[in-house]
Amino acid sequence: MSSVVTAVLAVAIAAGSAIVFVEIVHRIVKRLGRRSALAADMARKIHRPFLITVPLVVAQQAIRVFGGDFPFRGGVMHTLVLLCIAASAWLVGAILLVCEDVALARWRTDVPDNRKHRRIKTQVVMLRRVTVAAIVVITLGVMLMTFPGIRALGASVLASAGVISVIAALAAQSTLGNVFAGIQLAFSDAIRVDDVVVVEQEWGRIQEITLTVVVVQIWDDRRLILPTSYFTTKPFQNWTRTGSAVLGTAEIDVDWSTPIEPLRAELQRVCESSDLWDRRVCVLQVTQATGGMVRLRALVSANDAGALWDLRCLVRERLVGWIWENQRESLPRMRAELREPDTSPPSRRGVARVYQGGLDATSEQARVFSGGDDGESRGAAFGGPEPAAVSRS
Repeated sequence: MSSVVTAVLAVAIAAGSAIVFVEIVHRIVKRLGRRSALAADMARKIHRPFLITVPLVVAQQAIRVFGGDFPFRGGVMHTLVLLCIAASAWLVGAILLVCEDVALARWRTDVPDNRKHRRIKTQVVMLRRVTVAAIVVITLGVMLMTFPGIRALGASVLASAGVISVIAALAAQSTLGNVFAGIQLAFSDAIRVDDVVVVEQEWGRIQEITLTVVVVQIWDDRRLILPTSYFTTKPFQNWTRTGSAVLGTAEIDVDWSTPIEPLRAELQRVCESSDLWDRRVCVLQVTQATGGMVRLRALVSANDAGALWDLRCLVRERLVGWIWENQRESLPRMRAELREPDTSPPSRRGVARVYQGGLDATSEQARVFSGGDDGESRGAAFGGPEPAAVSRS
């Protein structure tokens, strides 16, 4: 009975002293947090796990030294060991959170040129998740190894660990593939958080990268969730791979009679009057002239994809309005030729068609795969082997 009382007193005194010590340290760190963001973050996130871990460790050592031998001593000590292991893992995880906050506070992404910052943020977040997962697995393994029966079982199973690992890898190859793909994405710099991408014909930005999935925020606030292996096995567009500045086009169709230079001057005026333009590219070109219309392509540039979209819409709107107000004759037209019906005999009409252009339809200039040495050789190349001659008996 005396040993039990001694153990209880030892635990109470040790735990009380540990709690007082933790609170004193917490108040000191909290006071330092008024001048330091790191100290304030430590006081906020490490206080609870520190308050639980230290008293548990001190109580365990107090029972081990002053408790003596009392009933259920083994069970109490084993329970305290398990609690100490779990509390220590919680404390390590909290310290990792503080380290992540320090790194992310130093490399902020809400700045104009944030490509390097977004890469650091992606890698820090991925490292934190991998480390937390490793801490959980190691903690569970250490806690299980404190049981003598499981420790003996582990020694006997160790011989067949190779076969079990192969079976587990085959059974979970998809999940493991996504995990390794997530780690590869974090350090290959293929995508980063806040990158603007085009995947599955959808335009959006990378909102979150985990070990197994990537969340893409579509421009209309939908979320496209893809496995991480998608970005290592399929092609996709990354508009901010080396920088956020991008080019875009705005196309309009006009008539052949449209003067191009006034439209170029209007495009330049529209770009210079807009704060969306980054003053790099402002070009108007004729890219197609078929189907009775001329296609004009305005190529403009902007600092980011969002500004580019608005600038393209603005350029298209202003050019359409300017053509309507100043060059209505430049609007697309449909041309048709009206003539009197031909009453000549059909045979005469056919002859007229053949010789209308002053060129005989049987001449070499009217043939591609026959007529002349060049045409004959081209026809032989595309005609295949000649049929074998049929002998007559």
